[in-house]
This record gives sequence, structure tokens and C-alpha cells, in this order.
Amino acid sequence: MTKLMDLKIDFAFKQVFGKVGNEPILQAFLNAALQLPKEKQIASVEILNPEINREHIEDKASILDIHAKTEQGEHVNIEIQLANKFDMEKRTLYYWSRIYAAQMQKGMPYTDLSKTITINILNFRFLHETELFHTTFHLYEDQEQFPLTDVLEIHFMEIPKLMEKWEQRKVNPHNNGLERWLLLLEADDHVEIRRELEAIAVQDPVMKQAFEAWEDLSRDEKKWVEYESRRKAILDEIAAVREAEIRQQKAREEGLAEGREEGRTEGERQKALEIAREMLTEGDSTERVAKLTKLPLDEIEKIKQLLH
Repeated sequence: MTKLMDLKIDFAFKQVFGKVGNEPILQAFLNAALQLPKEKQIASVEILNPEINREHIEDKASILDIHAKTEQGEHVNIEIQLANKFDMEKRTLYYWSRIYAAQMQKGMPYTDLSKTITINILNFRFLHETELFHTTFHLYEDQEQFPLTDVLEIHFMEIPKLMEKWEQRKVNPHNNGLERWLLLLEADDHVEIRRELEAIAVQDPVMKQAFEAWEDLSRDEKKWVEYESRRKAILDEIAAVREAEIRQQKAREEGLAEGREEGRTEGERQKALEIAREMLTEGDSTERVAKLTKLPLDEIEKIKQLLH
């Protein structure tokens, strides 16, 4: 078997799903993800950001997302996240708003703004309220649940929940297109999944095209160098997140994460400030520092300004 790149690394995912010439792969994934009825399925898709800049590969803060446009004019953004940065809700709304607003041209009426869809593929458990691995959000009225508009649509796809169902034999990639495409992201080092999907590919020409594109990519030595560079940047980021989690646990053990600023001793407060300074020095966001230390945002901003 060919050694394959991990498609959960955004560089590899974009090379297979977001490369010009591979539009049928992206189209099949979107039709499965959006669960559209046959008469409304996407017939064609245009990839708007196929290029990957070299400087983005080694920059762990950069996002190698896929931005596409359907023949109906709908904008779709797909992003893979391997580590929980505890900012997913605001992050996804921010990127949705950027793509939605970018459609606006001078003199253009608001009514011409097209539906914008964000798809987040997550390699961590995110929504603890449900065991569904695929959840979809829209804007609805609170009490009677009628929609305000359909221009906002946000999807979360949680790989760990899917894999748990796979282990329990509760998924069927032969009959479920979305399960099929998401399981592909685990097939690089999961022999059973890979063999099952390869069997499906015999009957599914688009899945076969995806395997061929993936194998071609994985045989390209130059792409391997770029892939490993990106993989290292992402693993460094994951390590930083885990370090923050360790600090959070330490803070909790020391009584810093009780959820109340009021009632802290001076010693506890100084310890929180010390942790905040350390996290900001290492590049953590103000929001994450506030979440872990329970210090007010304005106080953290002051610390940040002093550090710079």
C-alpha cells in the first residue's frame, strides 16, 4: 500500500479537495455534507482560492481553508481544525462574516448578497450537548422556530464522534455519503477503513478519483516536504494548546479556576497574573488567557501592552 498523507492536515486536504481539476471531489463532498435533495444538488463548483502560499505552510496561525462558489452563487468555506482553541464559535462567525461581506460591491443592494455556508471539520469533541457528529445551525426565532433568513448556514463535523460510532459499527459508508467522505480523512493509517473505502471506490468513480489524487499527491517528494513542514507547524500549535490545558489544570488545582474573581487571596491573584504574563509572552490570545485565568479582559489587555 502507498504511504498516504494525513488528510486531516489542511495542506493535504486542500491539495485533494481544493485543487483545480478536482472539482468533482469537492462537489461530491458538498452534496453529501449539505444533504441536498436530488433536484437541488450542486451541479458545478468553482474553487476561488486554489493557491497555497509558501509562507502560509510554516505559519501555524495561517488557515489553509477551501473557499468555493456553487453555480447558484452560494459561497462555501471549509476549514479543518485539529486542536480545540476554545474559540470555535466566534472564530467561525468571524470567517463567515468576512466571506459574506466580501461579496458586497459599490452600489450593490443587500438583496444581492448570496447565501454563505461554513463547514468546520474538527478533530476534537466540540458540542457536548449532543452525540451527533454532524450538526447544522441557522438563524431561527427562539419560540416558534421559523427562519429569519437562509443566508447563514454553519456546519460542525466532529471526527472523534464519528470514529466512536465506527468502532460501534453504527456507520455505513456504503449508504451514507457524508460518512464515506469523512472516514476518508482517517484512512491514511486505518487499514480497515481504507480497504472498505477502496472497495466502495470500485463502484464510485468520484471516490476513485479522490484516491488517485491522494496517492499521486503522496508520491510527490516536493509535496511531502511541504506537507511535513505544515504538519510540524500544526503539531507545534497542538502542543501549545495542550500546554495551556496543563496550565489550566494547574490553575484549577491551585484554586484559580473556581469561576470567581471575587474572594481570591492576594497570593492567588498574583499567581493568576504570573500565568497570564507567561501565556501572553508565548503568544496566547487575550480571550484564551482570560478564560484560563479568570482575569478581566481589560486587565489582560494592560498586561499585554506592558509586555510590548
